[in-house]
Amino acid sequence: MLTGRIFLILHNIRSAYNVGSIFRTADGVGVAKIYICGISPTPDDAKVAKTSLGAEKMVPWEYRKQTWRCLLEIKNQNSNLKIIALEQMKKSVNIFKFKPKFPLALIVGNEVRGLNKKILSYADKIIEIPMYGKKESLNVAVATGVALYTILNPKSK
Repeated sequence: MLTGRIFLILHNIRSAYNVGSIFRTADGVGVAKIYICGISPTPDDAKVAKTSLGAEKMVPWEYRKQTWRCLLEIKNQNSNLKIIALEQMKKSVNIFKFKPKFPLALIVGNEVRGLNKKILSYADKIIEIPMYGKKESLNVAVATGVALYTILNPKSK
């Protein structure tokens, strides 16, 4: 069982449908808890509940107004926790070469703006999913699913 190994932080996700989809994936991989931050909709939103199909009742979650404060708090609660950001940038590590250390918290960000510099400054490592086509990125819910299953699959390393 993976409980306690991986946490998920949603930073300013705009779409309730994306949040609902992320809940379903989080349940599928055994995420210990989701921290919903900023403008991200919570399961109180009917669209989140509709898309998550009950997963919002299975995965513990909390809402936090400020992502950076949430990151500080969870890091203070567990000094061994590694904070991993999913973002495309020059210093990002290809997710397929990333060797996770648990427990970890994965931060995913806004569908358009991604994660800002302040949030990225809290990350122990920044990882990215390589893009081989013409589009620059995946939908945040899809990217979260790819990232979680890749991180938790030791055969992918």
